[in-house]
Amino acid sequence: MIITVAAADRTYNVTIEAEIFDSLMSSFSPETRIALVVPKSLSEGALAEFVGRLSARPETILISTPDGEAQKSVATLESAWNQLGAAGFTRNDCIVAIGGGATTDLAGFLASSWLRGIEWYAVPTSLAGMVDAAVGGKTGINTNAGKNLVGAFYSPSAVFISPRFLTSLPDADLAAGLAEVIKCGFISDLKILDLVSAAGAQTLQDLALLEELICRAVQVKADVVSQDFKESGLREILNYGHTLGHAIEKQQNYAMRHGDAVAIGMVFAAELAHLSGFISAGDVALHRSILRSIGLSVTYAGPWAQLRSAMSIDKKSRGGMLRFVVLDALGSVRRLEGPNEEILMQAYERLQP
Repeated sequence: MIITVAAADRTYNVTIEAEIFDSLMSSFSPETRIALVVPKSLSEGALAEFVGRLSARPETILISTPDGEAQKSVATLESAWNQLGAAGFTRNDCIVAIGGGATTDLAGFLASSWLRGIEWYAVPTSLAGMVDAAVGGKTGINTNAGKNLVGAFYSPSAVFISPRFLTSLPDADLAAGLAEVIKCGFISDLKILDLVSAAGAQTLQDLALLEELICRAVQVKADVVSQDFKESGLREILNYGHTLGHAIEKQQNYAMRHGDAVAIGMVFAAELAHLSGFISAGDVALHRSILRSIGLSVTYAGPWAQLRSAMSIDKKSRGGMLRFVVLDALGSVRRLEGPNEEILMQAYERLQP
């Protein structure tokens, strides 16, 4: 399946198929030099053969990164810059990111900043990367101030997704990725909620179902990004659950999986919407039941003052005023601006184990 993203900086295709190697290789001319940005564990693990086939191509260098969020650092970015400089990379060359969402975030920002922009291609290997990070052109790194506060909107030239890559992932990683899929269900495509509700934990083992869910989630994101590339309005709906989710990740020093944090954030947003009179208690219960069914967290206990402070510098905040993406019905989204502190505390208290 091919899904087109008509973004502001460029239009590109997301190719979803079992075997992606030939499609990826056909994107490059023989003389194009490629920098593969790959976490060390992938280049030596389950995807070693795939990475090895790409590395065997002449004029290819391998930029090895740490795993997970640790690679989204100034130090890793600087090291990559130095490697591109040593190899003499020009605007005719390109970057290929192979890895999860953290890898595509880093590699996309690397591409946007080298020579003020060279082409890059995303080959996401995690479910979260496939349905979220690799599609949409958001790139960036983390700093002490927070997650993804330094970055650029810079779309890939193409995205290549092979659902077969998911077979090597543990259930906990698949469940974390499904949080972003379920998010797309709550904000837009109710069929996603039906499919996951019917399958429950079996979703994690059903590759055909996962492929359908990937296609549906990517289509939701492509539709939104094509209308609002730089998050001036509509695109904010893709941050459903992320305001508290990012604050939790920071509080946990990014040790918690992104999907678990977002799952908790979605329940928090649902409680806010219910307390504000927008959705029913049944809609909140549906959040908990779907997320629990695949093994995601729906409770959290941590110092509220730290979370409240972290949320105040969320990218959706304006002039210190908190702004949340919430539902006013399943599949329908609105913004909640400046909720009073009592409602925020009540919603957070309902997350306690």
